[in-house]
Amino acid sequence: MTDVAKELLNLLDIERLEEDMFRGVGSGGETSVRIFGGQVIAQALAAAYKTVESRMCHSLHAYFIRPGDPSIPVIYTVDRARDGGSFTTRRVVAIQHGRQILNMSASFHIDEDGWSHQHDMPSVDGPDGLLNRTELFSQVVDQIDEHYRSDLLRERPIEIREVAPRDFDDPKPMDDSNHLWFRMPAAKGTSPQMQHCLLAYASDMNLLGSSLRPHGISWYKGQLMSASLDHAMWFHAPIHFEDWHLYTMDSPFTGGARGFNRGAIYSQDGRLVASTTQEGLLRPLRKK
Repeated sequence: MTDVAKELLNLLDIERLEEDMFRGVGSGGETSVRIFGGQVIAQALAAAYKTVESRMCHSLHAYFIRPGDPSIPVIYTVDRARDGGSFTTRRVVAIQHGRQILNMSASFHIDEDGWSHQHDMPSVDGPDGLLNRTELFSQVVDQIDEHYRSDLLRERPIEIREVAPRDFDDPKPMDDSNHLWFRMPAAKGTSPQMQHCLLAYASDMNLLGSSLRPHGISWYKGQLMSASLDHAMWFHAPIHFEDWHLYTMDSPFTGGARGFNRGAIYSQDGRLVASTTQEGLLRPLRKK
């Protein structure tokens, strides 16, 4: 197991302070400027799981309220909203500097049988032969502003291979459909609850970028102010994130300085294991 993989697993192994109060590390995620949104969602889910027995999360709905400060820990308080016969509901609030940075509701369900169907996995190139994210960034390092280089080039715990990556320096308008393969080998042997937390963490990767594809806009050229506003996720089947999964995304609508995005996550054998939605701020920056 790599050091960065151990670091991520440690990030999601949050500390219990009181019965329904927990503390998570703020630093060490995907970015150094602010806490990566997927990290806060995953830690909030980990906090909720520490108050639930014998039930797995089937959905979560989160709002990002303020940017997270990576220089200090995050405090998570869990409200035990309901423990029913089949469903359990929790509300989690993440706090820094005495103010909310995220609130999230999550629902947990017993294992039940029922009717089943799913949409087929899209037919796209498999992960073999595709460049991973570090290899892609290394090819264009001279085109990337120095402000972003250290974050982009450092080793990551989750391997990502994009099917049709955009040009970093001069992206052309293209279809909003957005596909990538991702996995975390170090997830092998972790609990089903940790598998959920790891996939929740990864589900925030590249999703908002689907809104930018039709407009030929780069994250790295000072063209926009962006931030995730909310994030929802549904778990459909057991997760084995040590194996490749296809994250297929699109953006049905962008307007009013916001972009709406959808995602579906499939195991490599074609099972739909999770679905996501996210709206994000995409505010054009005007040159003064």
